[in-house]
Amino acid sequence: MMALTLHLQQAGLFELPHRSTMARWMRAALEGHDGEFTVRFVLEDEGRELNHQYRRKDYATNVLTFDYTREPVVTADIVICPAVLERQAKEQEKPFRDHLAHLLVHGVLHARGYDHLNDEEAEEMESKETEILTGLGFPNPYSDRIGMVHD
Repeated sequence: MMALTLHLQQAGLFELPHRSTMARWMRAALEGHDGEFTVRFVLEDEGRELNHQYRRKDYATNVLTFDYTREPVVTADIVICPAVLERQAKEQEKPFRDHLAHLLVHGVLHARGYDHLNDEEAEEMESKETEILTGLGFPNPYSDRIGMVHD
């Protein structure tokens, strides 16, 4: 089994799955690579500030990935805003847990070099996300195409 170092930080009180559960989801997205991640769960104000600072968008987003990878270890900080996830999960009529798994996989794939800046990249990344998530027992996150992950 590959090595995964996972640090979790919470800027508020959020009801989240157990650390080992989130680590299992992230390991699946690493697909044999070693990884070192800090996942920070933030309130909307911090999410908005980070999104504005790094992406010039003035709203809290669901996930941001800060990739520091130096082969062979996949290394990144992943910032997740649970309030945004909660709203999106309701809009998409899916459990919060499913959406969180999707965004953790999404963040790890960004750290592995996947992106969605154009249609071809988006199709490749979404296909990989779907493969990983269905392998973990989750439904296809893009089955209805409502409220996609990407901003």
